[in-house]
Amino acid sequence: MIKKLSRIAALCAFMSISLPALADDIQDANKLFKQGLHAQAMEKVNLVLASKPKDAQARFLKGLIQTEQGNTNEAIATFTGLTEDYPELPEPYNNLAVIYAGQGQYEKAKTALEMAIRTHPTYATAHENLGDIYAKMASQAYDRALQLEKSNTGTQTKLALIRELFGDAPKSTRSGKTTVVAAADNTAAVTPAATIPVARKAEPVAADPAAEVLKATQAWAAAWSAKDSKKYLSFYAKEFKTPDGLSRSAWESQRKQRIAAPKSISVEVLAAKAKLADAGHASVSFKQSYRASHLNIVSGKTLDWVKVDGQWLIAAEHSAK
Repeated sequence: MIKKLSRIAALCAFMSISLPALADDIQDANKLFKQGLHAQAMEKVNLVLASKPKDAQARFLKGLIQTEQGNTNEAIATFTGLTEDYPELPEPYNNLAVIYAGQGQYEKAKTALEMAIRTHPTYATAHENLGDIYAKMASQAYDRALQLEKSNTGTQTKLALIRELFGDAPKSTRSGKTTVVAAADNTAAVTPAATIPVARKAEPVAADPAAEVLKATQAWAAAWSAKDSKKYLSFYAKEFKTPDGLSRSAWESQRKQRIAAPKSISVEVLAAKAKLADAGHASVSFKQSYRASHLNIVSGKTLDWVKVDGQWLIAAEHSAK
């Protein structure tokens, strides 16, 4: 039913490895994984994690290996840990949804996919998988309705359509029975998938500046929500216009204190609209929902973004009531 497991190549679009030796080890582990040598791949991954336990790509690959080995609970723990440490990444949420769907836990799968979409609204894989989850849940509802009223022809027709799309096609003709795992060098291999059906490799798409800056805005909000002040401050350009005439160091110190003070923070970006001035300058206007242990505010906000060395950074921000 839900058939797209995020690949390690997708994660590479968000994370980079600073040490060449670790990059080589992860590439080697990924090649072993593609060859079906899961135990050897896990040994390589564990070597990377021994020296760099927070490495996102190594942990992501570990989750894929655990999934293929049938260690579902361990895979769930691995991908859950990634969502906690890197809440701006949609792929771990998507993979959790795939696992939950395989267990028939469709509510959990739906919640995970909604988090993936909230983090990355243009993540097509999560949107497609969410549609599949809705279809499966609809199938269950129609089936229950038929048990109560077997003569309802309308329900019979709807259930038959869903089963034709997802449930009753011959195994030899149904797609999504292979796992596509792409390495950092963009090569790909196909290996059998015993429990999680996975679909085709996504085709590359041209860069969309508006989508990029909207994604950056969501990632900025995710870092704030995670109370990761280091990640949050990394979104601000060197030329950022600090409020109230504060120096950059004083402003950063103030922001760190305000982020650390509440026990929890939730920042949602609502109804965001991007406006491009040119290829390197954009503004995003949205409603900001800020909830913390001591405060709950919805206000208007505009972020002015500038592209520096291929990365969108905040040059100025404006608040409105």
